[in-house]
Amino acid sequence: MIRRLGHNAADRMAASDPGLVRLRVAASAVLGIAIAVAALLPTGQPLTIILVGAIAAMMAAFTVNDPTPVRQAVTLLLGLFAGAVSLTSASLGNDVPPLDGVIFVLLIFVAVYAQRFGPRGVALGSITFFLFFFAMFLGTTLAQVPALLLALAVGIAANALVRFLLLPRRPDRELLRIRRAFRARLAHVVSAAAGYLAAGGNEKSRKQLRKADARLHECVLLIEDTAEDVIGACAAGMLRRRAIEVELAVQWLSVTTRRTCADDLAPDTRADLLARLRRFRALIERDPRDLPLISETEEFSRMLVEGSSLRERPEPGDELRRAIAELALADVNAQRVAERDYSVELAETEPDADAGTAPERVKAFAFDNQTRSAVQAVVGGGLAVLGGELVSPQRWYWAVLTVFVVFLGSSTAGATFVKGARRLGGTVVGIFGGVLSALLVGGNQPATIVLILVCVFGMVYVSRVSQTAMAFFVTTMLGLLYSLLGTFSYSVLGVRLAETAVGALAGVLAAVVIVPVRTRAVMLDDLRDVLTELREFLDRATGLLSGTENVNVIELSRELDRAVGRLRVTVEPLTHPVNLSARRDYGWYVLSGAEALAFRARHIAARAQPGLLAGQQPLLRELVDRIERNVDTLIEITNDPSSAGRRVLCRATGEPPGEAAPEIAQRSVLSSLGRLDAGVLALGPAFGVPVRDTERTSGSSTDRSTDQDRREATHPLRPRRAG
Repeated sequence: MIRRLGHNAADRMAASDPGLVRLRVAASAVLGIAIAVAALLPTGQPLTIILVGAIAAMMAAFTVNDPTPVRQAVTLLLGLFAGAVSLTSASLGNDVPPLDGVIFVLLIFVAVYAQRFGPRGVALGSITFFLFFFAMFLGTTLAQVPALLLALAVGIAANALVRFLLLPRRPDRELLRIRRAFRARLAHVVSAAAGYLAAGGNEKSRKQLRKADARLHECVLLIEDTAEDVIGACAAGMLRRRAIEVELAVQWLSVTTRRTCADDLAPDTRADLLARLRRFRALIERDPRDLPLISETEEFSRMLVEGSSLRERPEPGDELRRAIAELALADVNAQRVAERDYSVELAETEPDADAGTAPERVKAFAFDNQTRSAVQAVVGGGLAVLGGELVSPQRWYWAVLTVFVVFLGSSTAGATFVKGARRLGGTVVGIFGGVLSALLVGGNQPATIVLILVCVFGMVYVSRVSQTAMAFFVTTMLGLLYSLLGTFSYSVLGVRLAETAVGALAGVLAAVVIVPVRTRAVMLDDLRDVLTELREFLDRATGLLSGTENVNVIELSRELDRAVGRLRVTVEPLTHPVNLSARRDYGWYVLSGAEALAFRARHIAARAQPGLLAGQQPLLRELVDRIERNVDTLIEITNDPSSAGRRVLCRATGEPPGEAAPEIAQRSVLSSLGRLDAGVLALGPAFGVPVRDTERTSGSSTDRSTDQDRREATHPLRPRRAG
């Protein structure tokens, strides 16, 4: 029983933190702090100086996220200089009180504007801002600057030691952990499908199934991102295709589960299907390195045989049985590639679509949404200084901190509002945590330090997934720091809450009034990017399918996925529970439509082979031309929403496009193109664009979902060869 509980706990940990990346970063922060403190204690420096070294180590671990070790080292070196300027400026401001607020507000502009330069800009801006804040919190002076700079260097060096020697990133182990997380999330999907079937398809189980599908997709993207560092570009291309096939099989399992649940199933049939799902889940729980061995077992063979058997008269549940077998086979094929078994793969792979292209350069000076956010942050910071002074002349900088946090990573008024609400909620709960922690330690210094390290670990671990939880750990940690410095009181935590409320209000007010960036406007920009990526994908995939060029459509589908990911972040304020307006449904509709397009593109990319539709040129050309015209129409509308009434989307009527194709592989791709066509048309109602039926000349049109699903369900179970 205990072993089972431990296994489940490890399973949940792997599923929640694929690759244990967040765990490694949080552990690096704690270990860096310990090393910095251990190095500074023998020097006899006061507690203020030691805390600066600890904070420098924490911020370096927390913010430096460049993709390669060399770039990380450069960012750490630049962070040393930026931190030195920040600490010196803060100490000067503490000695000249009117100056500290001015410098702090200007620093907000620099830190928010720096986000446009990617991970390095975010890291340097955050290090500069937070070191300034903690210097004010600790009350440093100009006389302490030499010691502060020494502590800063020790903290940065401690993080470098941990980052590059003690806890370095090991891509091979990370990939294995991500694969284990993939197993856990795949098992969760199967469990959610079984739960949906057992519950009769209620709303709660439907949401759980959809959430499980989304979390699996995140893990697939992580596998694709990490694979090239471990198995090379050629094998990574094979793995991308196989991983997409697994995701498609998972989506098909979800669809067939919902459809099967809607049928009138006999109790013994339902029990048999539930037993199959649970047996398959038991196979999934194995170590991913054992999967090639699992494929040789009698149980696996029986699952494929039973799932692929065709009856003259299909019985209820046959569709779900085939979906389970399809997923089992796709999963094993993907894991074979991950284990460097390429026996079922082609020797050659597609060329890299991005080879030889230079990375896009970011303009140093431009008035865009990021610049608007920086301007808003300055105004919000100024309001926070004024409001914070009214609450507490000694601790007004708390309000400025809140303004910076709500603008960090936010580009719209809606996102700022949501982050402000989360920050305030986490602070309220954190105050109780701080009071309880202070009462528990009762002035015991070692216990206080241990709890501070626990808070640091929790803050870094949850920072990427929950603003509310992060605010809780930050507030609790600061309460313990006050206790360590001997200045703790209940009134201090009350001031902390009031200053947070002032900062959140100032940030939201600035975001709404000063050159506001509306969430809907940014959503249209991001949707335009999605449609542009889709247009590029269609154009290049057509060349591959017709045999005129050989391109990496898998990578093109990934670019579309990334664009949808950016749209998902932008739409979040519209779909958040705090938004009670009708725009919640609107945001969900647009996001669901974009996700459906990305899914169909992945389906086409996984099935596409050079020249696959060379014999179906007229059909392919007509279908793609119509889709591209509709996509171009939607792109024009995202540029000028007022033109929607003057535009129209074209829909062909009649026979689905796959009906005219002689081969199953051709029918599958053409049918997916038809579903993609339907997905584009489904976005029309979001902008009030009418749809007009058109005559078809060569048999292509939007396919019917029932016919499409039936054909996909009945294609033979066999390994697919990567092209």
